[in-house]
Amino acid sequence: MVTFRRRSPVCFKSRPAQTEQREAWEVVLQYDNEGEGPFLIDLSHRTKWDVQDTNISQIQPGGLAIPETPGECAIQNGLVINRLNYTQATVWHLWGDSPAIPQKLAYTDVTEAFALSALAGRGADVFPIIEKVTPLDILSPDKKPPFLIQGSVFRVPYQIVVLGEKDNASAVLIACSRGYGQSMADELLDAGFQGGLRPGGEVAFSNLVKRLSV
Repeated sequence: MVTFRRRSPVCFKSRPAQTEQREAWEVVLQYDNEGEGPFLIDLSHRTKWDVQDTNISQIQPGGLAIPETPGECAIQNGLVINRLNYTQATVWHLWGDSPAIPQKLAYTDVTEAFALSALAGRGADVFPIIEKVTPLDILSPDKKPPFLIQGSVFRVPYQIVVLGEKDNASAVLIACSRGYGQSMADELLDAGFQGGLRPGGEVAFSNLVKRLSV
């Protein structure tokens, strides 16, 4: 019997201190000498769906309504729903068990197709880092987190979800095509070197990002 392993498009040079096997992925829970961040956290293993339908507002992933306006996000129980345009949305399962994909034509599992990472830290640590690598207005006063921005980071198309700052935690989620994952992670770590950016595991993600979703 052949045992399949799924591989993240991102591999950090730091040594894992604690790992977990999950649905054929090796998930890093914590790295050696993580410190207090800010962190770049690989979430590529988390389940991701693309949803497309001419009546997309009638679809409710996980029982949640898709936001009406492109650029809006909804977050609840570890589920992030991003409205991309008038017929398309993305759904990211950030924590908890991965559900089975609904058996409807509107849904496509794109977990393997995208690299997904989180920039997370204490206070407002992450915003100066992400602003160094993109011309997008990450801290627009006209938008209330969480919100979605679609545009370029290092001239690569990205979906960026600004979770904001709350309870001494801040975070930005960034997703791009799988093939750019490793080079984007390397460039982000280089851009955030002076700010102390380092790889982090899922424990760091949970400790920081869950504060922003309640």
